[in-house]
Parts: sequence; C-alpha cells; structure tokens
Amino acid sequence: MRRDGPEPPRARYPEAYRASESPNSLGSDWRQQQEEARFGVKRGRMAPLGQVIGEINRRAPGRQLDAGIEDIGGRPVYRVRWMTANGRRVDYIVDAATGAILGEH
Repeated sequence: MRRDGPEPPRARYPEAYRASESPNSLGSDWRQQQEEARFGVKRGRMAPLGQVIGEINRRAPGRQLDAGIEDIGGRPVYRVRWMTANGRRVDYIVDAATGAILGEH
C-alpha cells in the first residue's frame, strides 16, 4: 500500500533513534539520580540543580552539557559538565547540600 507524504523520521534516520535510546553519559542509573535529587531538594537536604546551574553560569557563562550526582568522601556532590562561551569543557564539582562550587576539572 502506497502512502502519501513524507516518511516518518524513525524510518528515515533509524541510527539517530538508536543513538538516542542508548545510555547517556551519566550512566545507567541516571533516572535513580534524578529521583534522589528530587527527594533531597523536597526535604531541604540538597540545593536545587537550577540554582547550581545559575551560579555556574554567573561564574562562567555557557551552557550545561549534563549533570549527575556522585558520592565523594561520604557526601553527595553534583558533577556538572559545562561548555563555556569560548568552547572550553569544564566539569564542576558542587556540594549538593549547600550548592557551593568545590572545584573544577
């Protein structure tokens, strides 16, 4: 049966959809990280990621590439991958409880 109109995007570009369905750079537990962050923010134990992103942007204008939660020395930290306006990639380590930037790599 012939169909009029363009092909659906999935049929034309299947490799793009396969790539988007693969695990992201944060690893397979990123959904659990999101839930952990939401729970921590609701309980007042973690700074909202939006607040952290705003602080990083004030420090070094650019854009967020991705973010995740890690444990360093028994305390949760955000690792925020950032692209500066001049194209430099920086990983910010941020205390998840206070929102204070602890370092950058």
